[in-house]
Amino acid sequence: MKAALIRLHLAVFLWGFTGVLGRTITLNAGWLVWWRLFITTISLWIFFFFKKQLTKISFKDFLKIFFIGCVLALHWLCFYASIKYSNVSIALTCLSTTGLLAAVIEPIFLKRKINIAEIVLGLFALIGIALIYFSNLTFSVGIGIGLLSAVFTVLVSVMNKKMIGNYKPQTITLYQLTGGFIGLSCMMPLYNYLFPVKEIFPQGNDWLWLIVLSWCCTIFTFMLYISALKKVSAFTMNLTLTLEPVYGIILAFLIYHENKYFGYTFYIGFGLILLAVLLQMLRIVKKQQKQVVVFE
Repeated sequence: MKAALIRLHLAVFLWGFTGVLGRTITLNAGWLVWWRLFITTISLWIFFFFKKQLTKISFKDFLKIFFIGCVLALHWLCFYASIKYSNVSIALTCLSTTGLLAAVIEPIFLKRKINIAEIVLGLFALIGIALIYFSNLTFSVGIGIGLLSAVFTVLVSVMNKKMIGNYKPQTITLYQLTGGFIGLSCMMPLYNYLFPVKEIFPQGNDWLWLIVLSWCCTIFTFMLYISALKKVSAFTMNLTLTLEPVYGIILAFLIYHENKYFGYTFYIGFGLILLAVLLQMLRIVKKQQKQVVVFE
């Protein structure tokens, strides 16, 4: 269990580090995500081929997974665009609202009743976002894009729940990333027309950081996550995942000194969001405990 927790925290820490890498890499958001998907997808196909872990899926399921991959690519695109238009701390703060957005979005897609307590907690998060937004209006575009990124990642999570029982996680991940890469490649001509840049190829140290982003923060973290998932409870997993923005913001403060941009309202807003997320996690574990008692 101890080793599993270490692997889980390392995975979450590396996920938090992706924000810092997003600011470090000089490519714009679209080409950053395209190269990340390119390197990751090629590497995974080669890895699974030699491990003899490639699994065939039906064309119908491929289309579903392909679509989810495209939504995942949009999530990454918005996340890194949020960093480029604001900074790492703002993008990760917006991403920390995913647990509460899920409380609103999941009932719509999974056709279950909306829980009033979840809506109240969502209002806490909304107040936190409002405090951050109105005290950092120079980052308003980045905040808007960051919240859109959070919506996309919740949609990916909801759609994955319908697929995860049919195939192994590594199979879904491989085809999702492949679908995301193909989908984003089709969108890049329009994206490049709307946001033209001279350089579409990584320059200098960008190659190194893209490899770190693709191999260490995507492939390696996925393996750590899957390994930990076998030993750690769902509640511990979800609770630990809430630390991703905390790790990322601490790294942004240490490396880029982003704390100089924020006043006390940022910390109050972020604190309200984290409090709401933690209370939601406690609600989930209490609900699970009651279900166990009834079952017994």
